[in-house]
Amino acid sequence: MELFSNLGDVEKMSFRRTARFLLVLVNIFVIVLIASYGLSVWRDGKGIVGKPFEVTLSGEGKVSAKPDVARINATVFTQRPLLQEAQEENSRKSEAVVAYLKNQGVADKDIKTTGYNIYPQYSYPRPCYGTICPVEEDVPKIIGYQVRNSLEITVRDLAKAGGILSGLVNAGVNEVSGINFTIDQPDALKAEARKKAIDDARAKAEKLARDLGQRLGRIVSFSESGGFPPPIFLGRAEFDGKGGGGAEPAIQPGENEVIVNVSITYEFK
Repeated sequence: MELFSNLGDVEKMSFRRTARFLLVLVNIFVIVLIASYGLSVWRDGKGIVGKPFEVTLSGEGKVSAKPDVARINATVFTQRPLLQEAQEENSRKSEAVVAYLKNQGVADKDIKTTGYNIYPQYSYPRPCYGTICPVEEDVPKIIGYQVRNSLEITVRDLAKAGGILSGLVNAGVNEVSGINFTIDQPDALKAEARKKAIDDARAKAEKLARDLGQRLGRIVSFSESGGFPPPIFLGRAEFDGKGGGGAEPAIQPGENEVIVNVSITYEFK
């Protein structure tokens, strides 16, 4: 104050103008800062009280339907001392199986080779308990060959599945590793199950929002899993190839279930 009182009138006036200018700048800065914060709160709906938060809920949807396709896994195997003999016999039997399937109305596209394997058959040396063992028995010997031709057969008329399964044995198949029933076109069922899963998750979110006194906001994220109906499997059977498939098996395809699980993150506010 003593310094200010020693100033001349002109200097005092200049000092007052400078002080007023600085005060105006400070006030403008504070006003802009408050306005910016208020605009941010209004735009984002965020504040100290009632700040939005996120909650993740899961939902599940299930749809049941009868399978419309049967898939049979069958194998023709032959064993002979010579490889050529085993292959030729296997080829004849496999061709007979394919001819039988076509005669039953199975299309070419529904007969698929899933494996063709050749296995040498060995005779292993007997244990040697003496001090001297015959040289010719020191190593395994090939005594024949086994040829295996595996097929996946798709039967689209389930009423024929039991008869075809029985007829395969008479046609030349000597191993059936299983039959499974599935839904050929599951997309429509998957869409229905997905809708049920989404409705389930939303119902849970709405109830939780009411319990918490909140409002349900926008969806932040979404994920989905499942949707492919697992096949129904029947067991495996082997035959000695001496003819006769027995009585026609009773085939019961049952029902498949399409299950979709979703996870949805909602904003609560």
